[in-house]
Amino acid sequence: MASDKKTPVLRRRELIVAAGAALAAPLSVYAQAGEDIVIGGSIPMTGVFAFAGIGINAGIADYVKIVNDGGGIKGRKLRYVPEDTGYKVDVSVATYKKITSQNKVNLYYGDSTGFSKTINPELDRSGQILMAGASFATELNDPAKYPNQFLVGPDYTEMIGILLRHIAKEKPGAKVAFVYSDSEFGRDPIESSEAAAKKLGLTVPVKIMTPAGSVDVSTEVIKLRRAAPDYTIFHGYVLAPIPEFVQQGKQMGMTTKWMGTFWTMDSSTVMKMGEAGDGFMGVMPYRYYYDTSAKAPMLEKIRAMRPEYQSTAYTQGFLTAMLFTEAAKRTLDAGKPLDGKNLKAALNSIKDFDTGGLIGVPITIKGNSIPVGRVYRADMKAQKMVAASDWISLDK
Repeated sequence: MASDKKTPVLRRRELIVAAGAALAAPLSVYAQAGEDIVIGGSIPMTGVFAFAGIGINAGIADYVKIVNDGGGIKGRKLRYVPEDTGYKVDVSVATYKKITSQNKVNLYYGDSTGFSKTINPELDRSGQILMAGASFATELNDPAKYPNQFLVGPDYTEMIGILLRHIAKEKPGAKVAFVYSDSEFGRDPIESSEAAAKKLGLTVPVKIMTPAGSVDVSTEVIKLRRAAPDYTIFHGYVLAPIPEFVQQGKQMGMTTKWMGTFWTMDSSTVMKMGEAGDGFMGVMPYRYYYDTSAKAPMLEKIRAMRPEYQSTAYTQGFLTAMLFTEAAKRTLDAGKPLDGKNLKAALNSIKDFDTGGLIGVPITIKGNSIPVGRVYRADMKAQKMVAASDWISLDK
């Protein structure tokens, strides 16, 4: 009888032990996950920006693998959690909410200017995450307004600033035309770049705005020819209608030097311009995959991992993960928690940092951008982009 009386108590104990065991499993999983340093990502693997998203995704994943294969950061593993957004802001926001609710996210990659601006109040409210992304929008280069974000390269105004500095050195007093898309992306740097050109003693005889992706540009080409610029800078496009401008301009006997900014300047994009694109120039913040002109151990590592050409979007993703890792390492070295404020302070402590040759000079990150780049020129015969300038730093 006595043993019968004990049975409910024992049963209850057994149930408590069993329930404890059931709880312990997920808790240990969470503890493990808490030890991981998590990089979340709203990545455009499909849609109009997939050409970049696929490269970005591979670049981040490869650098995470390199770090983890080397033992992680202070014994903690990096974990990369990406989801496809189709390059739609509402999907990017939903993805962010999903990933951050299911994981303790420390670092995040965003896929567009629209997303970066939309999610900013949420980043500020939580204060837990440092974010970078595919945008180089000038507006984001403001540490007061965007304290938990940074750009992995120069902003769009700084990109044009690098081109203008090159022009002023190559041809003092040159005439520079701006051709840009009728979009937020296109308009972004134009006004401030015109002022920067004048400061450098350059003149801007014409500014031409076209609908994004428009193909019939014959009227605009005539207008451009009349202005007879020495240099023509395109911004706010990926490819179209740049080849149409270049082709028609050359047919009309224009001798202007054509130039572009980051999203036009991937090697595979420029090569699509064909013969007319020979000599096309532009700004690139990173070395191209095939650039062997100087020692670049990180590029050698990338080429060993991926023997086929990798886009400049891949390099941007890879470098983002490298800077995320460096910020996390410095924060942990200082014995501080991995939150947005500490990660950003660690990022801003980066001075004369060697990127393993991805950028050709040591970098210092004072605010929200890295205002460094180089002018490259298309060599259609070699099917490569070749250096047309030294590395130009706007900080110097």
